[in-house]
Amino acid sequence: MGLKLDKVIPWGRCLDEYIGMFHLTSADRKLKILDCAGGPASFNAEMTRQGNQVTSCDPVYQFSAVEIAERIQETYQRVIDGVRANQDDYLWTNIESPTHLGEVRMAAMQQFLEDLPQGIQERRYVTGELPILPFENGQFDLALCSHFLFTYSDHFTELFHLESILEMCRTAREVRIFPVIKISGEPSLLLTPIIQELKGQGYKVEVQDVCYEFQKGADQLLRIQPGFDSTRIP
Repeated sequence: MGLKLDKVIPWGRCLDEYIGMFHLTSADRKLKILDCAGGPASFNAEMTRQGNQVTSCDPVYQFSAVEIAERIQETYQRVIDGVRANQDDYLWTNIESPTHLGEVRMAAMQQFLEDLPQGIQERRYVTGELPILPFENGQFDLALCSHFLFTYSDHFTELFHLESILEMCRTAREVRIFPVIKISGEPSLLLTPIIQELKGQGYKVEVQDVCYEFQKGADQLLRIQPGFDSTRIP
C-alpha cells in the first residue's frame, strides 16, 4: 500500500525539484511567489540568492532552527526506512537510492536551516497555516503547495482541502498544487469532488502533466485560476 505516515512531517525539497514539480518557467520565477506549507525546503533560500521574491508560510516557522533540526532528525530515519521498504514505488533515476535520497533531502533542509534566522527577520518565513493565511487579498502572483494537500488526504477532510485552496486563491492570482496523489501512491478520492466544486464556483481548474516524477504516478499538478479577467474589475 506504499509509504504511510501518521502525521505531517518536516521534509524539504530544493529549487530544481520545485521547478520540475510546478513547471516553473523563468518568467514564473520572477513572480511574487507564496510557498504555502513550505516546511524546511531550500526553495526560498535558493530563490532569494537569485534575486527572486518568495514568502514561505508554515506553522513550523514558530520554532527555532535548532528545534526544527531536532524534529527533522526525529523523523529522518523513519522516512528513509519507509521509502527503502517501498522502493518499487519510486523512480531511481536522478535520485539513485534511498541513501542518496536522504543526502539530497538533508542538503536542502540544511540550506533552509542556515537561511531561517535571516529569513525570519526579512519576513520571508511567516508562521501560519491553512486554511487561514496571514496575507492580504491578491498579495501574490503565484501560490505553490508541495506535498501537503492531497498528499495527506487521509488526515484532512474534503472541506479542509476546499477551504485551503480557496484561501490560497484569495491571496494569489494562480495556485499550483503538487502532487495530486496520496503519499502512499494511491489516487486521492478528494481530487474529483474538489475540482467539481471549484469549477462550480467559477474557477478555471486543470490537471497538468509535469516533467518530474520521483514517486511513481506523481507527475501531475493541479492548477487553479480565476475564471474571469480580474484586471477588468474596477
